[in-house]
Amino acid sequence: MRFPGLYEVEVGGAAFVGESYEQAAARELAEELGIRALPRLLFTFINRSGLSPHWLGVHEAVVPDAVVPDPDEVAWHGWLTEQELRSALLEWRFTPDSHEAFSRYLAFRTARS
Repeated sequence: MRFPGLYEVEVGGAAFVGESYEQAAARELAEELGIRALPRLLFTFINRSGLSPHWLGVHEAVVPDAVVPDPDEVAWHGWLTEQELRSALLEWRFTPDSHEAFSRYLAFRTARS
């Protein structure tokens, strides 16, 4: 566990050798939340806000409302509106990756529209 006791915006983990970003994202969704989905890669970036610099891929996927989190992977989960998430990022303790990924996602979404 890299950041025990902190919230995380994203579902994720390391890609295996030879595994694409999309394959890794699909595997992590299944492992952490019991979801079978086909994530679509939006963009990648070097995240320098964690323990050490590493590449992150930000994806989007259509997922069901009901998920079955693995208790060994997820201590809490919930659905938040964008405004609720913005407020939570200011009030709750999140991983550094969460702030970086969410701010880059918002910039990407703005540039795309």
